[in-house]
Amino acid sequence: MSTDSSTTNGLRIGADVGGTFTDVVFQRPDGTFESSKVLTTHGAPEEGILNGILTLAEEHNLNLADVEQIIHGTTLATNALIERRGAKTALVTTEGFRDVIETRTEGRFEQYDLNIVLPTPLIERKDRYVVTERFNARGEVLIPFDEAGAQKLIDHIAAEGYEAVAVGFLHSYRNPDHERLFRDMLLATAPDIAVSISSEVSPQMREFERFNTVAANAYVQPLMATYLHRLAAELEERGATCPLYLIHSGGGLIDVETAASFPVRLVESGPAGGAIFAAEIAARHGRDRMLSYDMGGTTAKIALIEDYTPQTARTFEVARTTRFKKGSGMPISIPVIEMIEIGAGGGSIASIDALGQIRIGPHSAGSEPGPAAYDLGGEAPTVTDANVELGRLHPSTFGATNINLSPERAAAALVKDVGEPLGLNVHTAAVGVAEVVDENMTNAARVHAVENGKDLAEFSMIAFGGGAPLHATRLMDKLGLAELFVPTGAGVGSAIGFLMAPFAYEAVRSFYTTSEDFDIAGAANVLDELTAEAEHFVRAGTDAPVTVERVVAMRYRGQGWEIPVPVPPGPFDSVAADSLTTAFIKAYETFFGRAIDDLAIEAVSWSVRVASVTNRPPALQSVEASAVAAASSSRSIYDPVLGEMTETAIIERDELVVGSAVNGPAIIVESQTTTVLGSHHVAVVQNDLTLLITRSAS
Repeated sequence: MSTDSSTTNGLRIGADVGGTFTDVVFQRPDGTFESSKVLTTHGAPEEGILNGILTLAEEHNLNLADVEQIIHGTTLATNALIERRGAKTALVTTEGFRDVIETRTEGRFEQYDLNIVLPTPLIERKDRYVVTERFNARGEVLIPFDEAGAQKLIDHIAAEGYEAVAVGFLHSYRNPDHERLFRDMLLATAPDIAVSISSEVSPQMREFERFNTVAANAYVQPLMATYLHRLAAELEERGATCPLYLIHSGGGLIDVETAASFPVRLVESGPAGGAIFAAEIAARHGRDRMLSYDMGGTTAKIALIEDYTPQTARTFEVARTTRFKKGSGMPISIPVIEMIEIGAGGGSIASIDALGQIRIGPHSAGSEPGPAAYDLGGEAPTVTDANVELGRLHPSTFGATNINLSPERAAAALVKDVGEPLGLNVHTAAVGVAEVVDENMTNAARVHAVENGKDLAEFSMIAFGGGAPLHATRLMDKLGLAELFVPTGAGVGSAIGFLMAPFAYEAVRSFYTTSEDFDIAGAANVLDELTAEAEHFVRAGTDAPVTVERVVAMRYRGQGWEIPVPVPPGPFDSVAADSLTTAFIKAYETFFGRAIDDLAIEAVSWSVRVASVTNRPPALQSVEASAVAAASSSRSIYDPVLGEMTETAIIERDELVVGSAVNGPAIIVESQTTTVLGSHHVAVVQNDLTLLITRSAS
């Protein structure tokens, strides 16, 4: 058994597979690291990981046999859901509820649109089946399970060649017996079919969200299980005898078997690593409110960090059909680090809409064929092509492996698809693309802050990912933020974040009781079972000390949504139940300004998170500028503050030391990203070599 990351003595590897690039980090026992960024190999993502690992090992004389942990995050599950590239899947549910995932809820993401088009369900109606059975909300049998009818259906499913089956029966979160019985019968007839049951994947009330979640899990399970086992075998064949772990959407580590059984928990796994990385930097610099900005080759992710902890949620949406609109995507009810993600990466494609406006994304050139500037066959103009044309990226300072930038191809693509349709020259077309993508990301940050009731003026920003430092100062200006941090290793920040993550698992289950007649014994039993479940998954990876956090979602009777309330430590008894009521009232007053008198309080869903203990880094003292850094060269780069191309200093980040100051306009180049400073920006190198960027007083 491996121990927690804080106690390892050997090499560790973090590998992040994104839509365009695969990032690999080797971390030595002393905390230093080596990293690489290679193009993602979509047909076989493990090839990109292996290429990055083997190249780094050879370049730096590192032995895979000395590696103690490999931690992996991937967008493969997310992309399979977005692109509908999963297994042939059937959904089996309670008679009368066949169309729940299509009829959805009463919510409308465009309230006044009479022609609203709802998202297409993941599983078509012809692949949805019913079984005669039913429990009530207390888990009591209303209609017995029809075994004969179920067996007839199972024979049909086996004959139709389904690769996966999702099972979601009504109120199975209270009583899973019928789901388990159907699974056992199905596997007895067709043992090779992957079966997911909602009482294990997401045992929570609200059947629309629960059915969608189990359907998503089943849909990607064959793909993910095959990929993960193939990756583990390939690593072992090349000499890595250590365990392989996955980072899940909630920001913790799980073993391969858990990930293969519950791959829906890997949705947003890569971005979760980035949020952990941002939280670590926030703690190191003593900033308890941080806006995390992660821009890669395909998407941009924005998250809020408060008290050095990323915000979390129990439900999120995948594949929104309408930008920024809640309700326009596929709901997934699992614990997740909360963030907003938009198609605004370096590879996002620029186009002209029917109104003659520049649009960016959501489609991306990815790694195959890639932006036009990569000269790998891509012909569509992208954000990367605009940055090349504006001088921010240059063949001599672009650090990705095996890519030789072609400014000529970038310019040709911009002219053909943006400049000519709008009557613009190539420079103006590039400026338009850059400004639109910056405004898109700015709006996403504002929307995310408003949805969470936060004032961004109180936040600092951290930028990481290959693309974020290129755009971060522009976002900082647009959002009115006072300071921006660009840490070392920013280009591979998510992969570094994987190596900071604890072993953690959050178990969730709906269990309804009220303050009028609180079922103390039932609640205590649920908490004990959830604790045992979460600890079981954590102990598959570590024997280190753990923390246990217990939370219950509560509401007033008649309300539709809940707020989280911490459950006090220790045995759950009448005193604990009374304290929950008091804590809920205080929390409700904090959220809404006043409590409601004489209304019963309902406890709806309970969760327990078990995590290995991690130590928060000590806060560093801020460093003032002590010397102005010397430029290695200069070139003409577009400055949006001045609105023109201007001669700009080129600074090598490797040559900066603590206290070095860089006055804009300047660009700071390193192997995997580039930081752009406008004419009114100043960067000062801090004690951990992070760049602290502010606006100059002049």
